[in-house]
Amino acid sequence: MQSISAISILVPDYDEAINYYVGILGFVLVEDTKLSDLKRWVLVSPTKDHETCLLLAKAASAAQTASIGNQAGGRVFLLLETDDFERDYEKYQRLGVKFLEEPRHEPYGIVAVFKDVFGNKWDLIERTKVSP
Repeated sequence: MQSISAISILVPDYDEAINYYVGILGFVLVEDTKLSDLKRWVLVSPTKDHETCLLLAKAASAAQTASIGNQAGGRVFLLLETDDFERDYEKYQRLGVKFLEEPRHEPYGIVAVFKDVFGNKWDLIERTKVSP
């Protein structure tokens, strides 16, 4: 069996990224291990079960720095699925998360695009429940 355990996301600063993903989006800090004076292994996850994590990777070159916030070429990069869209949408708005659109209903669920503090586009989505 295989799974995707982590997705690397470029950030300008570890602590700033932790403050945003944990403090604003409500993720869990899974690990923060110092690897050298400049590098850390930092994992955050939207859930306590740590099924899929974000590896917060501090940009280490000009090319990496230029890619911060644009890792998907301007498209939505990550999808954050929720079991209660209204709860999370309202909470994120109160906390200053920048939504690029009003919530919309699609055949697959309710969704709205937001940008994280670094410029990456995300979908906040509650999927439509399908009966078996």
